Formats: sequence, structure tokens, C-alpha cells
Amino acid sequence: MASFNQFWIFSLALLLLASPLLQVARCQSDSDEGVEATDEGSDIGIVGDDVQDYGDESFSSAPGIETITVFPKNSARLVTAGEETELLVGVKNDGESSLTVIAIKASVHLPYDHRMLVQNLTAQGFNSGKVPGSAQATFPYLFAVSKFLQPGTFDLVGTIVYEIEQQPYQSTFYNGTIEVVEAGAFLSIESVFLVTLGVALLALLGIWIHGQIQNLSKKTKRAPKVEVGTRSTDASMDEWLQGTAYTQSQVSKSKKKK
Repeated sequence: MASFNQFWIFSLALLLLASPLLQVARCQSDSDEGVEATDEGSDIGIVGDDVQDYGDESFSSAPGIETITVFPKNSARLVTAGEETELLVGVKNDGESSLTVIAIKASVHLPYDHRMLVQNLTAQGFNSGKVPGSAQATFPYLFAVSKFLQPGTFDLVGTIVYEIEQQPYQSTFYNGTIEVVEAGAFLSIESVFLVTLGVALLALLGIWIHGQIQNLSKKTKRAPKVEVGTRSTDASMDEWLQGTAYTQSQVSKSKKKK
């Protein structure tokens, strides 16, 4: 039992120590992706939400176009209700013709049913978002969910609209979950996990120490001895000889001494 507890305590300790390292590694990976996607898009000409309205019309994705998404300094994808959140959209153009980014837009849906639209986020347009053939560029997108949105997990669907030879196309650059939190919330899901794991680890450590103390007490515990005259006899032996001639002689000797 003791070795089993030691194994679990050792495993939990490794997990507790590894969690921050995994977090750092994941942040580093996100940062590297953002750097790789940055190229000739330094002057992208953001024009806010005054962009062409495509309505509910959807377009196909152009061949040879790849996208990635990075949440800079926010790998946990925590979105504070009512406050702006930034993400970066990397576009890689493997085609021969250049493309022109028209706008980036996104929407928030319920995680268990994408047909349930929670909020259409503001579209952000560009007036000089060109990406030549065999090149790549990064485009920022700022969005804010409603301050009245209840905290919880939602799905974010992000789309980038672009033109190639005056033909409109679109690509979904992100289709995943985000965690909406209230303004002023200071505990993330990862923080709660680490705190819970630490408490569990301390509890198991306390149980293991208590078990070790009990085992040590059992090993050092001895049967009590009862002194008879000048001799020390084990209590269990005295009980076994009770009522025999030996004990009667011991009592007679004790009376004579008095």
C-alpha cells in the first residue's frame, strides 16, 4: 500500500511541475507560428468596419490558400466580456496570382449547436491587404463579445474574405472554442486546475505521512511487562501461569517479606 501511494504522489508531483512548462512551451509554439506568418503585410491599411457588406452570401475557398490563427499572449483563449481581444490571422498564398484581403469577420455560437447564433462580431476591413503569390502575411483582428454575455464556453467561427483576380473567396481561419469570462476575473481554468491539483497532492502527501507514522508505531510497540519481586515477567506469561502452584508460591514469598 505504501509503495502504491508513493507512486501516485510521485506521478502527481511530476504533473504539477510539468503543467507550467507545458504552458510555456505552448505559448512559445504560438509565438513561433505568428512569426512565421508575418512577411509582407506590414502596411495593411485597416479601415475598421466600413467595408463592403456581403450579407449572408458565402464563397468557396481558393486553392493554394492556407490560414493559421494565433492568440498572442492569450494561449488559453480567454475572452473578457465587453473588452477587446486580439487575434492574428496568417495567410499563406501558394498560388501564382496575388490576393487582396477584403475583410475579416467572426461570429459566436453555442458549442453544442452551431445553428444557434449568439452574436455576430464586427467585421474589420482592409484597403491594402495584398498578399503576392508565393508569399505570406499576417493580419490582426480585434473583436469584443457583448458585455452582457454570460461566462462560459462558446464556439468562435472566424472567416477571412479576399479576392483573386476580382473573384471573391473566403476561408475559415478559426473554428474552435473560446472561454468567456467576466471583467475582473482573475482565475483562469488552468489556474483552477493547478490549485486543485496542488491541494490533492498535499492531501495525498498527508495521508502517506500518516500511514508511515502508523507503520513505525506498530514496529516499535512492545507488550507491557509486570514486575514481580526482583524479576520482570512478561504480562502474557503471568496471565498464563495464574492459579498454578508457581503463582501461589510467589504470593507466599511476598507475604513473608512483609
